[in-house]
Amino acid sequence: MSGPSASAPRPVASGAAAPAPAAVRGCVEHVPTGKPRPSIEERFPEQGTSGHAASLVVVVEHGRGERVLPPSVRVQAGADDARRIEQAHFVLPLPEGGFGPRTTTVEAGELARTTLEVPFVPLPPRGGRHELELPAFPVSLSRASGEVVTVCTRPHRIVVDDPIANVLEPAPRENPPPRDQPEVWQAAQHAALGALAALPAGLFAYWLYRAWRRRPRPVAPPPPPRPPWEVALEALEALRDERLPEQSRGAEHVRRTADVVREFLGARYGFDGLESTTREVLAALRRAPDAGDLGEVEAFLRQADLVKFAKIVPTVAECALSLERAFAIVRAGVPEAPPAGVGRAEGGP
Repeated sequence: MSGPSASAPRPVASGAAAPAPAAVRGCVEHVPTGKPRPSIEERFPEQGTSGHAASLVVVVEHGRGERVLPPSVRVQAGADDARRIEQAHFVLPLPEGGFGPRTTTVEAGELARTTLEVPFVPLPPRGGRHELELPAFPVSLSRASGEVVTVCTRPHRIVVDDPIANVLEPAPRENPPPRDQPEVWQAAQHAALGALAALPAGLFAYWLYRAWRRRPRPVAPPPPPRPPWEVALEALEALRDERLPEQSRGAEHVRRTADVVREFLGARYGFDGLESTTREVLAALRRAPDAGDLGEVEAFLRQADLVKFAKIVPTVAECALSLERAFAIVRAGVPEAPPAGVGRAEGGP
């Protein structure tokens, strides 16, 4: 038998209304507080053959922007889940062999159903009929927010027979055909002996070369640091090219834009902008003699704080306005007469 076709599968459904357990026989679930547990349906054959794959089929209902992660991402060699599966006398085939886990997703409006098929190979410790139990298996779901939700399947039992259990008086197989006996290649043998004789001389020559390469050399002075406004304008240009608002990642766009501006202000006026609060940034700028008008900077940072801490989702237009303000703040911080040889970076929406 090579799959679940040997017996009728048993569907097992986990409803979203039931409370999610913290662990299922060693498999630890992770569901954020206040969020419903994803609904899953699972099937596993009741009978199988030793050494032949039996597939665990899990159907997950989730949102359209979410994705079911393949088991190879979550179950690795030496991990707790892998040890439990091995101790239960099951093996996960390597994906490189062409028989790894498979996922199929069908979308319907704002919802989607992903069918995850994971093959397990039962390997009983002895011959004959055995009843094995596949332990709880983790199924991970990556949400659009970046968090990973993990739910566990239920343990499944399967009766495993030998491949020749239904064969009357199985006959032994023929011996494999004979193989050619290679002879000693005298020329290659002499060449190898010559190479071994020359090895000490080659190692000594290599040691002399390494010693020559490691001789003291004058260290070249490091290049001068780039002006902070050039770095900031280049980062804003790259952020605009990513088009995060069009990918429904407006909050990330605003946070990264604010980080660029904070880092620029800190480098320009001599403080740690990324580790400073908005109040500390404004206080440091008021002490700077050439900081200029701080009204635009304060409005930009307050709006970014609302997105970061109040979890406000900005629109595409608000993201574009935030990027325009960032360009304006950086350009306003460029000195009137930059040092000689330093060009002023151009860019902007």
